[in-house]
Amino acid sequence: MEEKPKPKLDLNRVPMPRQDPKARAKNYNEVALGYTEEMALQEANRCIQCPKRPCIDGCPVNVDIPDFIKAIRDNDMAEAVRILKSKNSLPGVCGRVCPQETQCEALCSLGKKGAPIAIGRLERYVADWEQSHGSNPRPSPELPPPTDKKVAVIGSGPAGLTCAADLAKLGHEVTIFEALHVAGGVLMYGIPEFRLPKSIVQAEVDFVKSLGVDIRLDSVMGKLATVDELLEGDYDAIFLGTGAGLPMFMDIPGENLNGIYSANEFLTRVNLMKAYLFPEYDTPIKVGRRVAVIGGGNVAMDSARCALRLGANEVYIVYRRSRAEMPARLEEAENAEEEGIIFKILTNPKQFIGDNQGWVTAMECYEMELGEPDASGRRRPIVKEGSEFIIDVDVVVVALGTTPNPLIPSTTKGLETTKRGTVVADEETGKTVKDKVWAGGDVVTGAATVISAMGAGKRAAASIDAYLKR
Repeated sequence: MEEKPKPKLDLNRVPMPRQDPKARAKNYNEVALGYTEEMALQEANRCIQCPKRPCIDGCPVNVDIPDFIKAIRDNDMAEAVRILKSKNSLPGVCGRVCPQETQCEALCSLGKKGAPIAIGRLERYVADWEQSHGSNPRPSPELPPPTDKKVAVIGSGPAGLTCAADLAKLGHEVTIFEALHVAGGVLMYGIPEFRLPKSIVQAEVDFVKSLGVDIRLDSVMGKLATVDELLEGDYDAIFLGTGAGLPMFMDIPGENLNGIYSANEFLTRVNLMKAYLFPEYDTPIKVGRRVAVIGGGNVAMDSARCALRLGANEVYIVYRRSRAEMPARLEEAENAEEEGIIFKILTNPKQFIGDNQGWVTAMECYEMELGEPDASGRRRPIVKEGSEFIIDVDVVVVALGTTPNPLIPSTTKGLETTKRGTVVADEETGKTVKDKVWAGGDVVTGAATVISAMGAGKRAAASIDAYLKR
């Protein structure tokens, strides 16, 4: 009997449709438009359903990736939603901002011969399908009987939301305390609408609430109540997911001039306080004609692209290393360049120059060259002596990273921190040296990715559950 020939592997992924660069540079609508049903099926059919399933090992929250992709192929979208949300409570977020190219997709078997499966794009497709067919096409997972154990989660960013959702699914009573007036943490204040629509974040928050999680807003812990006071009260365990919201600066002359923002302040004004919707929202923000953003990460790209959409004529990314060392996701840097952002690489500010009214007007910079690799593994930038030059600017955004706010550590007895201000916690469990207290996400690692924070929240939830059920 003649054997049927094996189907030919499709080594090219389905491209993501996007807004035209000239159009999108003038609006805050989402840049990536998402797969159609036909595109999603085409991409899902590329998956070879390999038996070793290495992609799962690359996912910090261990999503059953081949299973949800198979459900797409079988046209069982409700099942795809169920599989995704059994491990990941924030699929709409992860499908948009998770760096799959360095995680699950990097381990995809198909990637050895061609382009790996577009796992993130399919995840987004499933999450968006759920939203377009009602908030929950299948009921929320059936919850076990209450354990009568209460857990306080401080912070409603990706680590806190994930930890809270997993604990609720295990039968525990969970309260999230959020300092801001909306839940979502950095997902709300830090990532622009054109990359992560706030309606998507709100839908994910609503799903967590549907599990029975109580979210209390405008609750600045360390002021409203301390960790010790919570433990002395009704709570049996606490998870710290307070993130890293304290900006870092360069400590160079002129840095206190008006018109110089931290990326945190700039993005919070634009995103959370909706400065981009002026005059509907009259949020104070300096709209510059020539804007410089210092840094080369995703936050720098977000800041530069927001400045462009606010009306700047020229926007510069000023980065001290080369393009190859830039930590931003490749697609975000490409999107920025397509929109007209000017990359000034191997450039570093020496000082800021201001006018008589105290506003920044220019930036003196050094040209840089690369030496031997430093502790980060990247080649160390070295100043080229005598290379100073001037860039005229009227707004500067400093996007050099963040550290944790010291409020919780300074008001919590026995909580160990590092020199960088991060909380010391076990990498596998999130357990701190303080009894009944766990921590995870940026408050432990410093500024990192959304999905790594979610992985930390998931691991901590499992550890807290084991402790509470002893």
